[in-house]
Amino acid sequence: MFELLSSLCLSLSLGLAFGFVFIYFLFVKHVHNIKDDSLPPGSMGWPLLGETLAFLKPHKSNTMGCFLQERCSRYGKVFKSHLFGSPTIVSCDHELNMFILQNEEKLFQSSYPKPIYKIFGEQCLLVVRGDVHKKIKSVVLSFISMSKSKPEYLDVIDKRAASITESWKGRNEVMFCNETMKFTFSFMVKQILSLEPEDPLTSTILQDFHTFMKGVVSLPLHLPGTSYAKAVEARGRILSSVRTIMEERRKWGVVLAKGDFLDVLLSSIDLTENMKESIVLDLLLAGYETTSNLLAVTVYFLGHSHNALKQLKEEHHAIRKEKQKGEPLNMEDYKKMEFTQNVINEALRCGNIVKFLHRKALTDVNYKGYLIPSGWKVLPILTAAHLNPSLHENATEFNPWRWKGQEMSKNLQAFGGGRRLCPGAELGKLEVAFFIHHLVLNYRWRMKREDYPLAYPYVEFKRGLLLEIESTN
Repeated sequence: MFELLSSLCLSLSLGLAFGFVFIYFLFVKHVHNIKDDSLPPGSMGWPLLGETLAFLKPHKSNTMGCFLQERCSRYGKVFKSHLFGSPTIVSCDHELNMFILQNEEKLFQSSYPKPIYKIFGEQCLLVVRGDVHKKIKSVVLSFISMSKSKPEYLDVIDKRAASITESWKGRNEVMFCNETMKFTFSFMVKQILSLEPEDPLTSTILQDFHTFMKGVVSLPLHLPGTSYAKAVEARGRILSSVRTIMEERRKWGVVLAKGDFLDVLLSSIDLTENMKESIVLDLLLAGYETTSNLLAVTVYFLGHSHNALKQLKEEHHAIRKEKQKGEPLNMEDYKKMEFTQNVINEALRCGNIVKFLHRKALTDVNYKGYLIPSGWKVLPILTAAHLNPSLHENATEFNPWRWKGQEMSKNLQAFGGGRRLCPGAELGKLEVAFFIHHLVLNYRWRMKREDYPLAYPYVEFKRGLLLEIESTN
């Protein structure tokens, strides 16, 4: 038995080794078919693995990370590598990044690794291209337009923020990241599915999203018990919950019509069932993850800037003084939150919620004497512009005053750009501003233990941003 097992192991090892060498030979042949002097400088790392693990090594999100710092120092702002299973051009060059984003579907195309398709789905807005992307994005934009046109739209955000902060009364500490997720998620499920925070299904879906996001940043091993496998299963449960709601609406028709976005989706004849389900998932995910992270990093950086927090409080006290007691915030109030907008912009710049994007060259592209070969992956590093001292003076400092009198400029790429500019950017900033209003008027806070935003590559606080709070009322 031992000999048989040894023989099988030896045969398997030899087979794997042969396959490994064969694939590596094909890879090397492909790379060397291109003249080395035409490519940007760089190194390809280990066979197959390339330099992916080093690239993904967690680091503080308000830094470039060792991988990018070392290679930019050695090779320059544009260099070659082998990442996510493909030969890749990495760009920390702001001009090149702008060029890539402005030439979407012309010279470059969205191209995410295969495991992303498995976990997000084939119809996810993140991965679809061309006319399908245009169709789905127009539906998402209609959701945002519809939300803003509703009289109760701002009331829902304001009441959710007030409710969350009011629930802290009598407590000495809060796990802030959990609270931001509850806030942003409850707003989205209300707008899309008409679910209330106390609805058991809301808690069920939220818990599945916790599991889902853990798998997004894990190794893509679809084996029982792995975070990735659990995430795929969680996505299936979320979709099952959404399908159940959709089936009930169809079954009962106008009896169960809520006037929410799901009713709009169900009435559409231009979308497939998979598209409708994926759009719901996309919107819930955006509400759960991106906006909650922005709120968390905003509070984190404010906690380290006494002067910014002081001016922010003054702005919100002035807004509250002009309103009747208990009167909700409105759009005119939001327009008065000028310094708040500066704080949010600076939190976006320093927090780097989205570190990089996945693109692929559709044709050979020449840039500053270097070749970006057709078919190669291209990674525009958004963090590079945010931390570039030639674009932002004292770039490592949190300084909201740098945005005084400025709109969001091309030097702030937190929401991407071009055709794939995030459609919900303004909605997310509005939610953050309203929550900040209730936070600064009702509480003082400080971090109870050391924590900071980490790029995993998605931003997260390893310890959940535990805050010690004290009511000011």
